Amino acid sequence: MKQFIIIPFLFFISFSCFSQRERYNMDSLIVEAVKQKQNDYYELNRFFKRAKFQKEEIDFFLKESEKNKYPLGEVFAYNLLGRHYRNNSFFEQATEYYLKALEISREIKNVNAEIVTLNQVGVVYRRQDKIRSALNYHQMALELADKVEFPDDDTKVSISISNNSIGNIYLTLKQYQLALEKFKKSILIQEKLGDKRGLAINHQNIGFAFQNLGDIDAALEHYHKSLDYNIENNSDFGKVICHQSISDVLLLQRRYEEAYKYISEVVSISEEIGNQYYTSEVFSTLGYVQLKLDSIKIAEVNLEKGLAIATKHKIPSGINKSNLYLSELYEKKQSYEEAYSYYKKAIEGERKTFNDKNILYVNTLISKYDNEVSENKIKNLAKENEIAKLKLLRNRNVLIIALVSIALLGVLLYSMYRQRLLNNDKKILKLEQEALRIQMNPHFVFNALNSIKLYVINNEQKNAVHYLNKFSKLIRNILESSTVKEVTLSEELKTMNLYMSIENIRFSNEINYIEKVDSNVNSERIKIPPLILQPFLENSIWHGLSSKKGDKEVILTVKKESDEFIQIDITDNGIGRDAAMKIKNSKSLNRKSIGIYLTKERLRNFANEYKNDYSLVYTDLVDEKGKVKGTMVTLKLPIL
Repeated sequence: MKQFIIIPFLFFISFSCFSQRERYNMDSLIVEAVKQKQNDYYELNRFFKRAKFQKEEIDFFLKESEKNKYPLGEVFAYNLLGRHYRNNSFFEQATEYYLKALEISREIKNVNAEIVTLNQVGVVYRRQDKIRSALNYHQMALELADKVEFPDDDTKVSISISNNSIGNIYLTLKQYQLALEKFKKSILIQEKLGDKRGLAINHQNIGFAFQNLGDIDAALEHYHKSLDYNIENNSDFGKVICHQSISDVLLLQRRYEEAYKYISEVVSISEEIGNQYYTSEVFSTLGYVQLKLDSIKIAEVNLEKGLAIATKHKIPSGINKSNLYLSELYEKKQSYEEAYSYYKKAIEGERKTFNDKNILYVNTLISKYDNEVSENKIKNLAKENEIAKLKLLRNRNVLIIALVSIALLGVLLYSMYRQRLLNNDKKILKLEQEALRIQMNPHFVFNALNSIKLYVINNEQKNAVHYLNKFSKLIRNILESSTVKEVTLSEELKTMNLYMSIENIRFSNEINYIEKVDSNVNSERIKIPPLILQPFLENSIWHGLSSKKGDKEVILTVKKESDEFIQIDITDNGIGRDAAMKIKNSKSLNRKSIGIYLTKERLRNFANEYKNDYSLVYTDLVDEKGKVKGTMVTLKLPIL
């Protein structure tokens, strides 16, 4: 009897000692990493060789990094905390830690850390069916990675992850062909790099796309490929996902016994891993298979368990799925009132998170946007090529005219050269303006469509139609004005009013935009260059007001200073130019803005045909105490 008592005791002691040694080794590894202070995020990740961190070890890592002033270590630790809470389906806590990691990575201007973290934030939002936020973060990660001049393998992996994640968002939006295009881009990179984990994920996603396109055989083939990679990688988490997907396909084929075999094999593994998102899926699928096999009682237990997990962790897709299966169960039990109740909950939940008609409509706009981006890139390359040719021609003419001037009449030839140079400069300026519009339109169109898409997703049809009408008028005005040299002041003000309405959506209509035109100004007769006020309004919004808390206001005032000039003042109550410059300098990537520079060139070209010149003055506004209260741009234009 004593022997039976001693053996378990010795086993417990040896297991405790092993756990302590393992914990001690992990702590030593963390101390060594903090001591080395590696400044490359990917190298820091490789240092731990995919080690499995416990919560206590992550807290220790964070504490050591803070104590030793190692910010990249803090980013890494916060990302580990985000993954820990995400895998346990505590999405709010996961988002909080990921955003802390993102903030620090931007402060230290570590692009690699920022790309990785942006993708992680996108994944959390995608798990919660917050499609717009997820798309924005993955798009930011992809844009940042694409700007790396000479991407290494790690950056290519990040690009692959971004494409894969955007593909998953297209799956949610039921745009399966678009999703397949993204997955194919991702899988090409993974095959070149031999990334088996990425290949497992992508084959799983491709299988899901084919399943929803009705190609069941192709879906099953890709699910099995994914399973093979996960077995090779010894990934229990991957096995759970693959078994779940294969069971779904077998259910569609009415191969219930096989479906039960696959799903029952991963129930205990899923619970052990602790990812509540997939644990909810597993129990719902298990219950549904048992329902099909007429095991009503145990099916009800498992379906209720899946519903409870999804409800606790706020997983909309899991709640809807469980409610739908429970409806079928109670119908089979002939409890029609309860069956109807669950069915109603499932349908209402589906309508709340997804509206087929509206989503497909928005995705038609997204498809058109993608086509427009491609066309504009081609046009932009053609324009840039033409600019280069004109610049080469101008340089050649400079040399020819200089040589001829020495031999012949210098004054006459110099005059001809100046005239030709001026004509070429005008052509170049015009082409640069067109190239700028082509570059600006896709960016503005994408943001505008994303903003309008939120109204559509939230089923706010009046707002969606209202802003789509304004958006279409604005695009039409931009296209029309791009073909003329001058427009009336009245037309320009209408276009700017539309532009401010569209931009204001992204600020939840918090910006109060006011136009004041003096009665002695005949806006129908005064001519100005088209879209000349847009860059100044854009600066007021994004540099002056975007970082400001509280009331936001932009006032555009037009008055006739004299018979020869009109004066246009654009005033905002923003943070001021000094504060805006500090925020700009703190960003990890600063793109040089050429909008104001080209606007000045256009104004100079415009004023050449008038007796008087234009003037442009920036004024920093302060109150009685000297505190900044905004910025005013004063533009004087000749009218005679």
